[in-house]
Amino acid sequence: MTRSDLVAQLSERFGQLTHRDTEFAVKTILDAMSSALSKGHRIEIRGFGSFSINRRPPRVGRNPRSGEQVVIPEKLVPHFKPGKALREAVDAQVPVVGDAVRG
Repeated sequence: MTRSDLVAQLSERFGQLTHRDTEFAVKTILDAMSSALSKGHRIEIRGFGSFSINRRPPRVGRNPRSGEQVVIPEKLVPHFKPGKALREAVDAQVPVVGDAVRG
């Protein structure tokens, strides 16, 4: 689902909101989440999951073209951990690949 798909689905579900209002609401929510994460805050949405920042320590990698060692600096990356309700909902809806082959 893309951002525009989300806006379209929400504007269909909530007929009292115009497409423009729905687009503004989605943009505002995503901007607030991005801002909070960039400040190092954690976001928790009960029943959905939590967003946090993980630290990737510096490491030594290799340039695939030349094979020489390259120092990769430390990074802070966003991380999403799904909540129990989301995990269970996804698990109930998605067929396991191994079962289709056996069955």
